[in-house]
Amino acid sequence: MKPAWDKVMKNFNKEGGSGLVADVDCTAAGKELCNANGVRGYPTIKYGDPNDLQDYKGGRDYDSLMKFAEENLGPSCGPANLDLCDDEKKAKIEEFMALSASDLQAKVKEGTDALKAADKTFEDAVEELQNTYKQLQEDKENTIKEINESGLGLYKAVLAHKKSNDEL
Repeated sequence: MKPAWDKVMKNFNKEGGSGLVADVDCTAAGKELCNANGVRGYPTIKYGDPNDLQDYKGGRDYDSLMKFAEENLGPSCGPANLDLCDDEKKAKIEEFMALSASDLQAKVKEGTDALKAADKTFEDAVEELQNTYKQLQEDKENTIKEINESGLGLYKAVLAHKKSNDEL
């Protein structure tokens, strides 16, 4: 995917400056930025307002990436571009703009905390599932070992021998 991404960055970024395609190394200097934006796996593609990045779920080849960039990147509805918003979104933005900075910070913290809680719940449940899977796998292996050690192989051999002698 990296060659396709590099080609999209080169071609899209030179076309007029209405949007930006870039990459961040989440294992080095960009680690804090990636953590702040919920990047958990690599490669992850995010798009949209830098303060409200969304997950990209489309194709990873050059044509898919470039088409998405051309159709979706650039100015979009938001506080800086109200003229691009529909009436419903514009009303919501105006409602939020009327809030004080401390009220907005409280709403952001509330939402961020809820996202963290959902992520923690998910991670805990996955860990529990992994532990259950590990235990079931161990139980299965122990049962197979016990059955095989109890003489299953010999039972099979004796049965096959008796069948072959009965046919004679």
